[in-house]
Amino acid sequence: MSSEHTKNPRYSVSLVKQGNHRFYTLTMPSDILAKTCFVSTRYEDPKVGFQRLLDKDRAQQIADYIDKGFGTIPSSIVLSAQPDAELRVIGGGKTIEFKETPKAFLILDGQHRVYGFALAKTALRVPVVVYNQLSRKDESRLFIDINTKQRPVPNELLLDIKKLAEYESDVEHLLGTVFDLFNTDTKSPLLGLMSPAERTAGKISRVTFNTSLKKLIPIFGGSEAEEIYEALAAYLSAFINAANAIGATDVITK
Repeated sequence: MSSEHTKNPRYSVSLVKQGNHRFYTLTMPSDILAKTCFVSTRYEDPKVGFQRLLDKDRAQQIADYIDKGFGTIPSSIVLSAQPDAELRVIGGGKTIEFKETPKAFLILDGQHRVYGFALAKTALRVPVVVYNQLSRKDESRLFIDINTKQRPVPNELLLDIKKLAEYESDVEHLLGTVFDLFNTDTKSPLLGLMSPAERTAGKISRVTFNTSLKKLIPIFGGSEAEEIYEALAAYLSAFINAANAIGATDVITK
């Protein structure tokens, strides 16, 4: 049950208990989130809080992603209900009701997503976790736990799987193809020295390779990946032979 566009929205919820904490899980329209959430208790104006604390370019990318209908954002926004929300649990514990006000919920996780929702023209349903009656200390500790115990996916892995997702730009596709040739060609001077999906000591990752090669792409004009590979392979072979001659065998991966 929900009442999404009144001054007291209602949503069906499930109560979850983890350790000493209790929270509610539900889904909420993105436009309601944008109207009721803020990012810091230090700012009186929620919009000022968003603009000062968060990266608008990153939020705009999320908004564009939503408006173009490219996909979904299934991860939950984590909120702490504030006194302004006047949150009530009704319907035998299966529904929450709150006041639609700009400072109803403090965002503990998902700040840029909510900011992106505020910038987007399209509304969508979003998974949400709501804590209630937390102290400022509890909110601060949860914020620290959420933002330090989650590990982001390494950039090396993201680059490696962009090909599968067909998300590569033309330049990323070119760099990725050249990297793969160095990684798989039996005559590659870097054979065995490449690490496609992770950062590994003594090997060249995709991120390092792309950062170095991207600067050289204009020199090659409109050359195909195979032509770029052959030119670089010849250069690197000569470089490695010279390095070996002076006892600098490992310099190529540094």
